[in-house]
Amino acid sequence: MKALPEGQYIKHFQYGLGVITESDHDRTSIDFDLHGMKKFVTSIMVVEIAEGTPPKRKRAKRVKKTVAAIAAAAGTVSGAK
Repeated sequence: MKALPEGQYIKHFQYGLGVITESDHDRTSIDFDLHGMKKFVTSIMVVEIAEGTPPKRKRAKRVKKTVAAIAAAAGTVSGAK
């Protein structure tokens, strides 16, 4: 099997539906809807092209550390002996 186009929506017999995130003649990475990111050997991978469009992925939210939280954590670490 040759490399698949990035963004291609596929179906895998075990992991279900997913989107190709990276693919070359050696390895293919797929982000599955229910099982997350998985890597496969491209030459032995068995997938089917899925119909439809992939669902929109939510971006991970970054948690900003506040100065108070950092100071509190530093105070508890240095105060414990």
